[in-house]
Amino acid sequence: MKRIVNLLNLRSSKFFVYVLMLTFVLPQLASAIKPFARDMVLIYSGGQHRSYVWNKDKLTPYVSMEDEKGNFHWLFDGFLFLEIHNGNGRGFASYYQKQAARKLEWKKLLDDYFTPGLNICALNDAIEAARKENPKNFTKRKIVLGMPEPIPNVDYWGGIDGKSLDFSKQEDRLAACQWFVDYATKKFEEAKLDNLELSGFYWIAEEATNSRDLARNVGDYVRLKGYNFNWIPYFKSDGFQEWRNLGFDIAYLQPNYFFNQDVPYERMDETSKLAFENGMCVEMEFDERAMKSKGFGYRLSDYIKAFDQYGIFENLPIAYYQGGTAFYNLCNSPEKEDNDLYMELARRIANRQEKKELKGMEHIKEMMRK
Repeated sequence: MKRIVNLLNLRSSKFFVYVLMLTFVLPQLASAIKPFARDMVLIYSGGQHRSYVWNKDKLTPYVSMEDEKGNFHWLFDGFLFLEIHNGNGRGFASYYQKQAARKLEWKKLLDDYFTPGLNICALNDAIEAARKENPKNFTKRKIVLGMPEPIPNVDYWGGIDGKSLDFSKQEDRLAACQWFVDYATKKFEEAKLDNLELSGFYWIAEEATNSRDLARNVGDYVRLKGYNFNWIPYFKSDGFQEWRNLGFDIAYLQPNYFFNQDVPYERMDETSKLAFENGMCVEMEFDERAMKSKGFGYRLSDYIKAFDQYGIFENLPIAYYQGGTAFYNLCNSPEKEDNDLYMELARRIANRQEKKELKGMEHIKEMMRK
């Protein structure tokens, strides 16, 4: 079947990408105080249902790699810590659980992220170890924190300064989000993480249905505090084309291709077209099924192929959904096929990290100087 469009000849011309980046992303770059990561990996943590622990050893393969010749390379420059529910019946966004997470669960989520020796603190330790071995060409890694959605009409979340919040009121929903930003900032500052910087916040809800009139005000507060506001809507979710008007500084569109083998490769064409038309970046997706024993590795290879084909690796920031610990598992698998797939992706990330600028961003900066 003929692929959609040839994506307006995207394979032969990057100008289309540049124009769309200039048209849609430039205003957001100008307004977001903290810069975006080039390569932001999603780190799910904070729910009792997780079977793994993010310690220093687990995070080390995300920090750096050695290529086949033994040369050192830095990897992900951004880490999004997030959770969708607490594993005990409380959801951090609409539709995940019957009951909404309360202030108690929101606070515990952040407290867990900054536990010494685990999660964000463990990441700082892993980076420190890598820096001692290879001190050159290091820049602080960017932390983005998943912000729970104050689920509409909840009246049992808890209170701030003695006032009980009612999420049927827009101002109370906003107040809860502002509290989260302030508490997260406080926890980060107290942790004294020399190798990390708090870069932004991520809206957990993947559709705009219940927060269309809230996200912009949350984004304004995030920017007021000096951070950027991130979103990763699922494929054609409610509001994905409205991401700028909803108040986000950057949005990554989910292809939702990896998970269902009945979804054809043309989904990658369509996702790229939609993302470029709407000034969005794209999320790469895989999980533990990418392992040889599960048989889905070819679908991760399809993402790599499409990101090469459509200039995404060359031009745009990327978010990486990896299920639980799939990137770690591919790296440490006894199967050569898994290791090769890890290296295929890791080499591209390393290459992107070693470029002075991504081409799309360089083009935008040149336009800004004129």
